[in-house]
Amino acid sequence: MEHAPTGQDPRSALDHQALRELLAAQRHRIETYARTHRPAPRAPAAPPATAPEPVPAPVQDLLDALPMAALLVAPQTDDGGRITDFLYLTQNTRAVSYARAHVPAASVPRWSGPVRLFDRFPLLQGTGLPRMLADAHHERAPQGPEIVEWFIPRPDGPPARISNDVVVAPCGDHLLVTWEPGHPVRMALAAQKLVRTCWAEWNIADATVTPSLGFRHVLGLAPHTPVPADLLDLADLLAPASLTELYRLLYDIFFHKRRSECAVTLPGPYERVIRVVAEPVRPRKGPVWAVRAVLVDITDDTRRRARADAARAEARRQRARAEALADVADALREAVVPRSPGGLASSGIDTAVVYRPDSTRSGVGGDWYKARRLPGGRLLLALGDARGHGLDAVTLMAKLRYALAGLAYTDAPVEQLTHWLNDMACDDGAESTATAVIARYHPERGVLRWTCAGHPLPVLLRDGRATLLPAPPGGPGLTLGVLPDVPYAAAETPLADGDIVLLYSDGLVERRDTDPDEDTARLLTTAEQLLHTHPALHDHTTLQSYADELIARLDGPHRSDDVTLLALRRTHG
Repeated sequence: MEHAPTGQDPRSALDHQALRELLAAQRHRIETYARTHRPAPRAPAAPPATAPEPVPAPVQDLLDALPMAALLVAPQTDDGGRITDFLYLTQNTRAVSYARAHVPAASVPRWSGPVRLFDRFPLLQGTGLPRMLADAHHERAPQGPEIVEWFIPRPDGPPARISNDVVVAPCGDHLLVTWEPGHPVRMALAAQKLVRTCWAEWNIADATVTPSLGFRHVLGLAPHTPVPADLLDLADLLAPASLTELYRLLYDIFFHKRRSECAVTLPGPYERVIRVVAEPVRPRKGPVWAVRAVLVDITDDTRRRARADAARAEARRQRARAEALADVADALREAVVPRSPGGLASSGIDTAVVYRPDSTRSGVGGDWYKARRLPGGRLLLALGDARGHGLDAVTLMAKLRYALAGLAYTDAPVEQLTHWLNDMACDDGAESTATAVIARYHPERGVLRWTCAGHPLPVLLRDGRATLLPAPPGGPGLTLGVLPDVPYAAAETPLADGDIVLLYSDGLVERRDTDPDEDTARLLTTAEQLLHTHPALHDHTTLQSYADELIARLDGPHRSDDVTLLALRRTHG
């Protein structure tokens, strides 16, 4: 294994190693292809009836004078004039130089005189060269230039790739094969197509143009469509809205004699956006005679930017809508949920309330509570959590809270109140679900009667201990809004002086990817520990301080829901 350059970090070293292995695997594929595509040896051919005459010295001198590599080939025909083979007679000095530079040593026998062309270069037989030779012989007309690509196997090592633009022309009874490397021209065209860029120079005086090879491709012109020789012809290709931009560009070039640029649109089935960067061409102190320009197809970039701008605009609209809904929901929550219930001390209950919104800012939640004195001195105490966030959750929360406030005056037991709330939520729609603890405190007996509809069980703080209240008979009831006409059972919890009951929403304890039992145990442990630091919870101030600190200890960035805590303390018998 090769080592990365000294001082390179481990990640870069791995990247270099991956590149080496990728290239090595591709070279192996090339070598495998070359081995499997070696031509079978040709059957020995009968020697020609007459040996080819030596190439006259003047002909060889003429070949050597050519500015490109060349071979002289003699077609071999049968009695019917059909070509049977091609005899390679000679080559010029440029062909020899080319072979030294590009043909691997020892891969081709040393030249010893005329030889069958495809015996010397077997892999050329699988290219377009045999067809070009035959057509030039029969049609007596030059063929090409045409790209001919092939490879020459090396005895040891990877094959050598050969690629040239080849021309075959009749030369008396012979054929002249010439070739030149076509890479610069092909690479220029390929590069212009890859990056969708071209250039052109328009001559103003005679209305002519000198375009680059990629000019048609960038403008989307069909192969036989005339190129816009005059700048007015170019204007005819543009969308009407782009004419002003072209005029401004030419005005800058002609009158300010400075570089200028603009973006223009070419209409059609595939609308193109072209960026034009142009400069003046002029003699010293003379007028602008020509416009030299680079044209870049920026259609894809323009569309990507347009999609990104549209996405950002939509995100801004959605954010504004969410913020507006949050403001409405927040205002509605402020209107329907009081900061502190108050007015319950005469019935022997002190209360403290803490509310914290969702720390992830996903919207105002559906937490709600109700604590009020009813006729006869009994107290309605409830805390619930409507499904979801935002205006829908707050709307459902308001419906449940106001419905409960009205239904409580019927003096129906709490299990009946819960039953009615469930039917109301079911009638409100499939998405209107909520959890709740509905309780009524009976001061004459010091008893809290309560139901649970899919909600976390209340916590009792007594004698320095924190425990969950036992669920009503049959276990916690079904969440509100799931099934209509569901019965609910109530539990009765006697309260002694100083007992505290905590009603809370699930946002206080639930965390993503954690065990619910562990979440509840954390609440009980924290509540119990705080009792030791707040031993004298004898008035509203100390109860509120306890509730605030309990929320603070359990709160954090991991919380993904809003949280409400309603603490109830019995003050006297």
